[in-house]
Amino acid sequence: MTENEMTFEEAYRRLEAIVETLEKGESTLEEALNAFEEGMKLAQFCAEKLSQAEARLKKLIKTENGTFHLEPLE
Repeated sequence: MTENEMTFEEAYRRLEAIVETLEKGESTLEEALNAFEEGMKLAQFCAEKLSQAEARLKKLIKTENGTFHLEPLE
């Protein structure tokens, strides 16, 4: 599965699995480096997805005349 097809949740679960594997310390150097590289890519992917989600968040504001409008969440 490529990053373009991966959801945030899938990427996050894979990242957690990589961290767990690396914390065990049982990987060869090459395996650890490959896992670290994949983990960094997944972390960046997750950060981008969170940034996109944050940009979509809005807050509902009630105006003085009683109507409502949406503003970006600060």
